[in-house]
Amino acid sequence: MTAAQTDTVFAGRVVAIGASAGGLDALARVFKALSPATGAAFVVIQHLSPDHKSMMADLLGRYTEMLVCVAEHDMALAANRVYLIPPGKMMRLAGDRLQLAPKPEHGLTLPIDTFFSSLAEQFADRAIAVVLSGTGSDGSRGVQEINAAGGIFYVQDPSSAKFDGMPLSASHAAHYDFMGTAEALAAQLATQLVAPRNEGVRLLSPHAPAVAQPLDTIHEMLLASSGIDFRQYKPTTVLRRIERRMQVLHFPSLLEYREHLAASPDEQVLLRRELLIPVTRFFRDAEVFELLAEQIIPELVEHAGPEGIRAWVSCCATGEEAYSIAILFAEAFRRIGRTRPVKIFATDVEQQYLDHAAAGLYPDTIAAEISPERLAQFFIDRQGRYQVQPELRQMIIFARHNVIADPPFTRMNLVSCRNALIYMEPIAQESALRRLQYALAPGGHLMLGPSESLGELHRDFQPVRQRSKIYRLLRRDRSAATMDLRGLHYTRVGEPRRAGLMPPLGPRPGGDTALAVLMQSYAPPSVVVSEARQLLRVYGDTRLLLQFNEGHATLDLMKLLPRDLAPVASMLLQAIAAEGTLQRSAPIRLADGEGWRRVQLVARPLDGSDDGGYALLSLETVTEGPVVRDEDGAGDGVTVPPDDRYLRRIEELERDLAIMHDNLQATIEELETSNEELQATNEELMASNEELQSTNEELQSVNEELYTVNSEYQEKVDVLNSVNADLENVSKAAAIPTVFVDEHLRLTRFTPEATPLFHLRQGDEGRSIEDFAHRLDYPSLFADLRQTLERGSVSEREVRSRNGQWWLARIQPYPGRTPGASRAVMTFVNIDSVKDSQRLQAVIDSLPQHVAVVDVRGAITLVNYAWRRFAAENGDPAERSTGPGCNYLRTCAESALSDADALRAHEGLNAVLEGRLPMFQMHYPCHAPDQKRWFMMYAAPLGIAGGGAVVSHVDISEWVLLSGGSLPDGSQAVA
Repeated sequence: MTAAQTDTVFAGRVVAIGASAGGLDALARVFKALSPATGAAFVVIQHLSPDHKSMMADLLGRYTEMLVCVAEHDMALAANRVYLIPPGKMMRLAGDRLQLAPKPEHGLTLPIDTFFSSLAEQFADRAIAVVLSGTGSDGSRGVQEINAAGGIFYVQDPSSAKFDGMPLSASHAAHYDFMGTAEALAAQLATQLVAPRNEGVRLLSPHAPAVAQPLDTIHEMLLASSGIDFRQYKPTTVLRRIERRMQVLHFPSLLEYREHLAASPDEQVLLRRELLIPVTRFFRDAEVFELLAEQIIPELVEHAGPEGIRAWVSCCATGEEAYSIAILFAEAFRRIGRTRPVKIFATDVEQQYLDHAAAGLYPDTIAAEISPERLAQFFIDRQGRYQVQPELRQMIIFARHNVIADPPFTRMNLVSCRNALIYMEPIAQESALRRLQYALAPGGHLMLGPSESLGELHRDFQPVRQRSKIYRLLRRDRSAATMDLRGLHYTRVGEPRRAGLMPPLGPRPGGDTALAVLMQSYAPPSVVVSEARQLLRVYGDTRLLLQFNEGHATLDLMKLLPRDLAPVASMLLQAIAAEGTLQRSAPIRLADGEGWRRVQLVARPLDGSDDGGYALLSLETVTEGPVVRDEDGAGDGVTVPPDDRYLRRIEELERDLAIMHDNLQATIEELETSNEELQATNEELMASNEELQSTNEELQSVNEELYTVNSEYQEKVDVLNSVNADLENVSKAAAIPTVFVDEHLRLTRFTPEATPLFHLRQGDEGRSIEDFAHRLDYPSLFADLRQTLERGSVSEREVRSRNGQWWLARIQPYPGRTPGASRAVMTFVNIDSVKDSQRLQAVIDSLPQHVAVVDVRGAITLVNYAWRRFAAENGDPAERSTGPGCNYLRTCAESALSDADALRAHEGLNAVLEGRLPMFQMHYPCHAPDQKRWFMMYAAPLGIAGGGAVVSHVDISEWVLLSGGSLPDGSQAVA
């Protein structure tokens, strides 16, 4: 399912953030600096241990106002939310829904690459990938697909990351749009997410005036700077990649971007790489490589001659496909127990990709693409990266080549051009296909990508398998001979640029018939042989010269010549190979039907051939005379008397050669036996190495997961330390003796204030509380403590210490670390002040006078029993105007409007409270319905901080009656 095929409900952008070891700190800084209202959905992918409950949701939630949740299967994406990958799961996108699958128990898993790939597939140019701190190289493959789909790729600056493995690997694997610190990444994300997406360029036709002219100028600039004519690429592809650069740089129009491009050579390089994104991997499309390994390559290897096998991987990008094919050839030759030269020409138009491919150094994520056996056999582990073995590297020649414009290579047994033609215009596709066809040797094979076809050339090829994209060449299209093949130029990596030679394209019309007549009439029977003595061409009647025996067909000349001619021909060919001059044999008696014929062999080197080493071997009849001269009449040939000693000598040499051959064969068999034993040992070592490699990968993965867990724990520890510091300060500020014990009454911690009560000191943690004597009159302390732990109930008692102090002892249970276990905390609050207040209340309650204490504002804070009783008897039983909390000054003021005594009381008490009078007293009547009563009010200030006063009302009625109505001040009481 592609993005175009999926009707996604979520129409915003998706920001996928990959992080591993050290990533928690970077994630916290990114989200802390991000606005909670960007409109995007954020997905965080980490390496998490399946055995550990992640605390990431709680920890990350402290740094963002967005909702942070752990992803669930089939959960839909929503704007302004953060989704976290669960432990032990792999996560992908299907439409706008998160799909979870169990993480494999063994082998290398790449959760970041997996999610990035699905994000590119589903959201294309609405995808943003961010790679933060981490070890290894997870994410480096996925960002390539994000780039190819038109998405945006940001990476943390490796120098600011706690672990730079992932940022370095990702930045080397694909072109990043921004690199910076976590805070800088957040700022760039915010800018990108709030900027409106520019749809204008995409919607316009490439032929529209607003696009055509600036686009043509851009093509000219790229052609001048790189030599690549991108007008041969599909306009929609070019415009889509230009539009992506405009989005990254925030250019609203194509004209503005063109001006920027003209002034920036660096941007021209970046745009060229945008248009040539290398999306490849080892053994990409497994079915294709299975067909290669099972059918195509074994056939090529089985029929490979001494000259070897030639293959061409066009548009090779960073070289993974070329190395994959080389691995298949190496394995096939090892299976049959022999070797032949293999030359693989891997070409591309981008030199940077070729340099990467030639280095042969790849991230450890290729372990997900290559089996452990192949990794151990063909790669060297270089501290988290894999280096191609030298034997594999020597099979490949990397060269710069444009498959559209440059002439092709020739005589190739296998040609591959996958996933490159789909980006080209139809005319350019046909031009490239004809070049690829021309490069093939008769019967050669052509590999295309899954979305590519042969077009008009389908009649010249036959699919190897139904619906496969591997074809066998049936015939070469004649129009291929009309291609412009002048001066094939290519550059081998590390060598100067040079020109290759192209073979002639065929004879002129009518030449073949005339040449055949001349050969039959005048020329001796002759053959053309290669340096490896393979028969290439035959001239004339060669029935005397060549003999075809029953059995397997062969083109080896030594097996086709008669027994008497084979050793002579071998010596002549060796002589011309060493000396480069014409060589003749002595006359030889050769059976011809029932008679004999005197002949001699003549070997001539063929100068100027493409490959060198070709020779023409002719069988000439000797008429008379012992000397045979060459073409220019010189007698520098070889003369040997025609007797039987020559033949006998040859027979002796052949017998010696046969004996040597037998000895050599025995030696070879012994070496093969030793080689088999070494091979068995080597396989055992390889198996051990594979197991160690697999264990190492699992340990590396576990190490990353443990680091992530440790980071979470560290963050949690920091939170707990902060909380613990707060609790410590609260405990010190409260100065309350506190003792903590576990379920076995062992002391776990205590405050310094508890030391006088229990004789505790530092280092006593871990001892039983029962081992310590205490200074409390509390015999049931330990029994109450056990009861609290057993029942989970709270216990409170007022107890007295031996120095006379009173304490409120409270025992409170709380859960322990393990389920079902309880712990207890004992607090002792000093209540001496409470006891003093109780004693004071008892003292004033025993007085017959009505006593109240008021504060500096006149509010009543304390009254005695006599005051309350008088209030209840005289109209205020609820103490609403005369009880504690009421303002006595206000009560007096309210009564002063109708009562002159209340006014005097208000003024006098106010003067005492304000410090204007040292004391105040007054007499006033307060008659009841059934009796006459007189009272004396007395107010005196309190000598304490904060001020206030004591107010008392004394009943002086009896004294007044006994004195005949006289008041204490000598005045006469009014009835």
